Amino acid sequence: MKRTLVFCLTLLCLLWLAFAPAHHLVAQQETPTATAEPLVLTAVQPNNASSGSSVELVATGSGFVDGAVVIVDGFGALTTSFVSSNLLRANLPGTIPSGVYSVTVVNPDARSVTLPNSLTITAPVVTAEPETPEPSKTPAPTAFVRPQLVVSSYGASSAEIVPGENLAFEMTLANAGSVRARNIVATFVNGSFIARDTGGVRAIGTLDPGQSNRFWQPLFASRDLAGQRTGVLEVDVSYTDDYGTAYSEKFSLSFTIAKVATGGAAPTPTPTATPTITPTAGPRLRPQMIITNYQTDVAQLEPGVPFSLQLVVQNQGNAAARRMTMILGGGSSSGGTISGTPEPGGLSGAGGSFTDFAPVGASNVQYLGDLPPGGSFEASQALIVNATTKPGAYPVKVSFVYNDDQNVSFVDDQVVTLLVYQRPLITFNFYSPVQPLFAGQPGPLPLQLVNGGKNTAVLGNFSVNANGATFDNNTIFVGNVEPGGFFPFDATVYPEQPGQLELLLSVSYTDDFNQPQVISQTLTVEVLEAFIPEEPIEPIPEEQIPVEPEPETFGQKVWRFLLGLFGLSSGTSQPTQPTGGEFIPPEGGGEFVPSPGESGPVQQIIVAPEGG
Repeated sequence: MKRTLVFCLTLLCLLWLAFAPAHHLVAQQETPTATAEPLVLTAVQPNNASSGSSVELVATGSGFVDGAVVIVDGFGALTTSFVSSNLLRANLPGTIPSGVYSVTVVNPDARSVTLPNSLTITAPVVTAEPETPEPSKTPAPTAFVRPQLVVSSYGASSAEIVPGENLAFEMTLANAGSVRARNIVATFVNGSFIARDTGGVRAIGTLDPGQSNRFWQPLFASRDLAGQRTGVLEVDVSYTDDYGTAYSEKFSLSFTIAKVATGGAAPTPTPTATPTITPTAGPRLRPQMIITNYQTDVAQLEPGVPFSLQLVVQNQGNAAARRMTMILGGGSSSGGTISGTPEPGGLSGAGGSFTDFAPVGASNVQYLGDLPPGGSFEASQALIVNATTKPGAYPVKVSFVYNDDQNVSFVDDQVVTLLVYQRPLITFNFYSPVQPLFAGQPGPLPLQLVNGGKNTAVLGNFSVNANGATFDNNTIFVGNVEPGGFFPFDATVYPEQPGQLELLLSVSYTDDFNQPQVISQTLTVEVLEAFIPEEPIEPIPEEQIPVEPEPETFGQKVWRFLLGLFGLSSGTSQPTQPTGGEFIPPEGGGEFVPSPGESGPVQQIIVAPEGG
């Protein structure tokens, strides 16, 4: 039994050894050898990128497997995503330097393939920022000149707007002002229409007077427009002039909305007096109010001064404006007429700011009537500058509310600028009475100026001049003068002729806008004829006055004869000054001796003794 079992086992082993190699060969012949797909890199896209900004590279070829890595030779491995055996995606960071690189793809089984010089990295392009002009040293003009942007045309890619669909919007801005408009930015306000692609902000740049710019803006028509006849797109435009003064405009642009059919039976609406808006091909016709010029009847506005603001308004649209109303300070229509169906309401004109300027004599709302396309008219508003208004430039908003021929309501807002000055309150006079002035002779002028205002005045040169006269020391610098203070000034005048002489007194100062100004006033003085004194006549001394000798009488002659007989002086003896009294001949002889008296020397008689 054991021998039989051993024999069977031995036989089985021999049979296995005989047939096993053949079976193994058959298995090898029946199972083919698995060959790997060749690894090929055909292209890298994009093959050109800029340093400083990250980009996604797409490698195309064949033989890629999950886990393959894209390597930029000389930079390093990139974060790689496996898409298919023919496509890989890799993120190239912006930190890679500029240059030409080879790209290699490495599979997890260590197989690799390289595409030489397949990627070019360029240096980042530095875009020069637009030069911002330095503030001009030239002062802002005091005349009311400014840039003025208007909408010369606008339209959509479809004559009727379908709610819930995209559209392309076209708009042309023009500068209707007299100076350049800079830094123009148009902002599309989201509402019935939603801006696409650009974020709703478009930079226009610069427009010279009379120049225009046409641009496009992708929009989406809101589904809320369904059931409405008209949709309104609001566009805010901001800009500056050469001096940096900011301006802004707000435009309300209307479009015809297409009727959208809705399923189901709708209730029959109550008939209303709704005008039919006829669709038009191309841009919709609409009025457009523009203030082309404005001025005041007062050269310089000051606190507390009433004035009249005169506006020139022109319809630069392509349709007539009906029932137009002007609202100074800004306002709108409180009734909802935008859909074409009149509703209860009126005009809202009380929302403006009247802190600096307030209307007088009438309200700030004026009815102007109808204005055809291209027509213009002048409107005026009486205002007063508030007594607390400080010097400066003040923008004033003006709104025009009107309807078109289809009874669609519009509001155009404009802004004008008013300049407020504050001049020093200076008066001139004499600080003492003026002495008489004579033609051709110098005369003093006791002048002074007085600051009658509430603020300190900083003044320049104080001078006096006149026609028909010359001056000495007729100019002096003043400086600070306190409220209620005065500054004396002594000048010398040389009038040329008698009569009334008008003196022109003036003082210079710099106003709140750094402009030189002059305050002047006239004073009148009287000039007299030239005074010539008579020359004094010097009296002749009495002793030098010749005295006419009186004729000698017969008795005097006899007397002189007798004196001569006795050996005495027998000459004539006349008084040198007979004003002292009469001549009295001596009795009995004697000698004349002069003796002074009250009115001059008189003759004194000395009587000779008897017998002598």
